[in-house]
Amino acid sequence: MNRREALALLAVIGAAPAARAFAAAGDLKAAAREAWLYGLPLIEMATTRARALKGDGTIGAGLNAFRHTRQLATDKSRGVTSPNNDTLYSGAWMDLTKGPLTLTLPPTGERYISVAGMSMYTDNDFVLGTRTSGVAGGTYTIVGPGQAGSGPNVVRLSTPHGWLLVRTLVDGPGDLAAVHRVQDALGLKGPAAAPPPAYALRSAPAAEYFASVARLLGSDPPPATDGAFFARIAPLGLTAKGVFDMKRLDAAAMNEVEAGVAEARASLAALRAGSGVQGWNYPRAALGFYGQDYGFRAAVALSGLAALPPAEAMYMNPVADRGRMFAGAGPYRLHFDADRMPAVDGFWSLTMYQGTPDGQFFLVPNAIGRFSIGDRTPGLKKNADGSLDIWIARADPGGERSSNWLPAPAEGPFTLSFRAYLPKPDLLDGRYRLPAIQAG
Repeated sequence: MNRREALALLAVIGAAPAARAFAAAGDLKAAAREAWLYGLPLIEMATTRARALKGDGTIGAGLNAFRHTRQLATDKSRGVTSPNNDTLYSGAWMDLTKGPLTLTLPPTGERYISVAGMSMYTDNDFVLGTRTSGVAGGTYTIVGPGQAGSGPNVVRLSTPHGWLLVRTLVDGPGDLAAVHRVQDALGLKGPAAAPPPAYALRSAPAAEYFASVARLLGSDPPPATDGAFFARIAPLGLTAKGVFDMKRLDAAAMNEVEAGVAEARASLAALRAGSGVQGWNYPRAALGFYGQDYGFRAAVALSGLAALPPAEAMYMNPVADRGRMFAGAGPYRLHFDADRMPAVDGFWSLTMYQGTPDGQFFLVPNAIGRFSIGDRTPGLKKNADGSLDIWIARADPGGERSSNWLPAPAEGPFTLSFRAYLPKPDLLDGRYRLPAIQAG
């Protein structure tokens, strides 16, 4: 009998001695580490959906129905990690188990809009809008796995459930009414759906966490291309079909599982990091559609849930004092030469965030109510030679610098995110690089 056959037999028997053998070999700890990371996007999606259905400010209302945010995100916006301060969100949680949905998009003219259809594994299965389908609007049919592709402009979601997230550009407070009209013209129709059951949070004990992951795998099956992953985690007893029985693991085995989960939690920050070049970490090509990069997918689900693919938007974070976190008071300066402004066909912004102990990021309260700064910021001043300086500091840097000030929190570490919507080829392929942030 070979090793694979032996593992399969022991999984069927489900005896505690088998669990001890796995633990002794280190297989169980490694399996738990991998499985925890694999399941995190499912858990985060389910958690965000549950909050939305409770109406607590998370984007998305009832199933198969839009909910709109009517104001730009502020420091009070805590429904989703790393919110932007450039667009209004409209969201709907999709249930395709009873049949397809019909999506209606209005014409948007020169206004940027993106409509991302995300699977429960956080892949952007489709992105409609300015870059892809254009600005003329239209009617689209969203179909799920195994469903017939009938109806106008068929787009397909790879899981029976998912998240439809719309970002519509706002050009300042005076533009809100016009954006509200765009939001009100969005339409989504389909069969009624039953509310989903409750699932564990990411902070749950291992047994509860993996039991919820198993149920989520049952309701939204993984792709066949994940077969090798499930073979690797066979010692844990979690299958692609959502089968899981933690009772077969004794105390020693459970210690190995918990150790693997602890390692997984500790690894998230490193898994999120991109390639550091000239003071900035750039996104991986896999962002927004992850394939078998399960660790990266998990890290993004925690710190940047619902990230778009790079062709739609690039997210850069700085190489700072402590990883991506700044500790000083500033001022720090981000300088663009007149002929080296950000290479975008859409727009760009720099957003300030505070980190939470569990690795999420939210906007920072400040005296002037400025959460981001960018090419559309009112009153932004260029230098006499056409160059641009952005000043990042805890306190107002004063004088002519005040107009270009991005406030940092009064105390504690902080970080930044540079967003480039509709990046030009020069930015996508690395010919254009952002200048490093320097001490002012």
